[in-house]
Amino acid sequence: MLLDTPICDFGWKAPEFTLKDAFGESFTMSEHLGEKGLLVMFICNHCPYVKRIGAILAEDTRHLMAQGINVLAVMSNDYLAVPADSPENMKQFAKEHGFTFPYLVDENQRVGQQYNAVCTPDFFGFNSAGELQYRGRLDDAKMADSNHRTPELFNAMRMIADTGKGPEEQFASMGCSIKWR
Repeated sequence: MLLDTPICDFGWKAPEFTLKDAFGESFTMSEHLGEKGLLVMFICNHCPYVKRIGAILAEDTRHLMAQGINVLAVMSNDYLAVPADSPENMKQFAKEHGFTFPYLVDENQRVGQQYNAVCTPDFFGFNSAGELQYRGRLDDAKMADSNHRTPELFNAMRMIADTGKGPEEQFASMGCSIKWR
């Protein structure tokens, strides 16, 4: 089912979490909330929207991280119902797309619920105080055309890093619904 994300709730505080990646290493949100902010994104392996942006997402986040903006990806889908999203498949998906950010398993789906994640992909851009400043789409490219794009998420995260504030105009991300238990 195709869903759109809600409008950005500017100033909403990022809930704390600690999750493990597919290799069993733990990551805590507050330890990644750096001076330039944090991007938390909800993605999965099977969603055609995430598959389409995988390489672009890897490239954009590599540039953001090089500029001191931290990135965490969370997979909240019920992977028992959707085996393509299993931790083993997360390892393969991350390698295939060249992800350099932690890709975390939300085993009990609590983090997805706390963040009110709606779809994959769902992007949350926080400033250094942990205040939400961006909840929008990756870019303006259509499913079939990723060559002509405005990198809205990238630009928003750079703005947040520089000013602590996100853009006033944001466009909802859209994708596959989170697969809740």
